[in-house]
Amino acid sequence: MLRCSDNLPTTLYTAEQVRALDACVIEQHGVPGIQLMLKASRALLSTLEIQWPDCRELQVFCGKGNNAGDAYLLAALAIERDYKVQLWQVGDVPQRGDALAARERAIAAGVSVKAWQGEQPTKGVIVDGLLGTGLQGEVRPRFADAIGAINRSGLPVLAVDVPSGLCSDSGQILGDAVHASVTVCFIGLKRGLFTGAAADCVGHLYFSDLEAPSTAYQNQIPAARHLRLDDCLSALPARARCAHKGHFGHVLIVGGDHGMGGAIMLAAAAAARCGAGLISCATRGEHTTALLANRPEVMVHAVEAPAQLEPLLARASVVVIGPGLGQNDWGRMLLTRTLTFKKPIVLDADALNLLGPKPTLARNAPTVITPHPGEAGRLLDVASTTVQRDRFAAAQDLHLQTGATVLLKGAGTVIADSQGIAVCNYGNPGMASGGMGDVLSGVIGALLAQQLSPGEATCLAACAHGAAADLAAQNGERGLLASDVIDHLRNVLNP
Repeated sequence: MLRCSDNLPTTLYTAEQVRALDACVIEQHGVPGIQLMLKASRALLSTLEIQWPDCRELQVFCGKGNNAGDAYLLAALAIERDYKVQLWQVGDVPQRGDALAARERAIAAGVSVKAWQGEQPTKGVIVDGLLGTGLQGEVRPRFADAIGAINRSGLPVLAVDVPSGLCSDSGQILGDAVHASVTVCFIGLKRGLFTGAAADCVGHLYFSDLEAPSTAYQNQIPAARHLRLDDCLSALPARARCAHKGHFGHVLIVGGDHGMGGAIMLAAAAAARCGAGLISCATRGEHTTALLANRPEVMVHAVEAPAQLEPLLARASVVVIGPGLGQNDWGRMLLTRTLTFKKPIVLDADALNLLGPKPTLARNAPTVITPHPGEAGRLLDVASTTVQRDRFAAAQDLHLQTGATVLLKGAGTVIADSQGIAVCNYGNPGMASGGMGDVLSGVIGALLAQQLSPGEATCLAACAHGAAADLAAQNGERGLLASDVIDHLRNVLNP
């Protein structure tokens, strides 16, 4: 069955795991590899007909691996359907196995095959069958040239299994990568299609399991899971008709040093819109009037020293610290005291920067940290580029180092905790503006206050935050504000 982005499976795998699944289907279930390629080619053709119903011309780029085999057979099927097909061979041709058999079928069907000599495609839909999940290291120059020609063409591109040059495990571009309009993934969804640079390369994602028997998946523990808002919402229980505010927790938000009151206002407003029973803010006195005017439902306290924080901590069920906290002595003192709090805390923004490199959070209470790649790099004592090269590994390393539930921000948000790794794809580039992280920390705090576990709260917060931003971006991504997102959170959490 061919499934599109709206109803994809939630299980994600590494390339090695998918190769093992493929081998299991062939060797243990007796399905010849060429039959799997035929099924893949039919799924590709179905996708072409769905996405580009008026297209009658294909430019098919092939390497020599199994991706090329799928593309060869697609070319043969397309010829039978009266498409005009030009197949471009880049580099060596297959010398053995199913890919060679597929090439021979394409030639026998009448497909025109030419060695690619730098030609620039100008018509039709391009099919990317150059490189697959077996790519090791950066793309070689000949293939990089072909990828460049594909990307410069301006034509729609259908990628076979994975866009060539994109690491299917990490979402990193290996030197250069095809920017596909549509990708059709087979057997198992590759986790690298859901984070990092994949957002610019994958396009609209389809999936076919090629009718692999369900028993083939039994021995493969997924490497990650793909989050769906509806699934995450199931962790949020319905409210009793006799409920009162005391049932839904008291969130204390700590931050807002001189000149940074907006951050704590955003976090407080988000917590309020996500159902926390009570919200208090501990901030500099200069911000109290503005906060009360902006959000009169929130209790605001001027705090200049840790001693003034004590009575507020005593009443709180969750603390969010970091929005606008700053990195001066005031913020450092409040963070030191908050880290001794015996209930759940969310550490964001400057609270993370104040922790310094390679911190160990020896807490016996739930902790959530929400770094962006730069903050994650500082916590791990590596460059942010290292974090972005493998976001899954970075989030997992942070979890193991700190013991906290980790939400690594960015395209394809990655969440790591003791239950494993999850990835969230809600959201859009309009969220690249100030205050979005403050809103997210308020959402997590509110959900923790309503008795969700750290993992449940963090996963639901990531999805709700991104989904609200998607609603807010319906009038355009450019100029999207964090406060626009807050306005949609209530609708997202009450479908």
